[in-house]
Amino acid sequence: MPVNEGKWDRILRVVVGLLVIALVFVGPQTSWGWLGLIPLITGLVGFCPLYRIVGFNTCPMR
Repeated sequence: MPVNEGKWDRILRVVVGLLVIALVFVGPQTSWGWLGLIPLITGLVGFCPLYRIVGFNTCPMR
């Protein structure tokens, strides 16, 4: 899998993913917070399948 996310894109995804996952434990008890796993995993791996589909790339290295 080639990396298609830049440094700041990855950092933002990890932070947003952790914040959304925190919703599971704080506030109203809802399982929607587990959707935060999507940005968290894509941020850690550096590959976004949606970017691949639409041909978008934020990684400075090709």
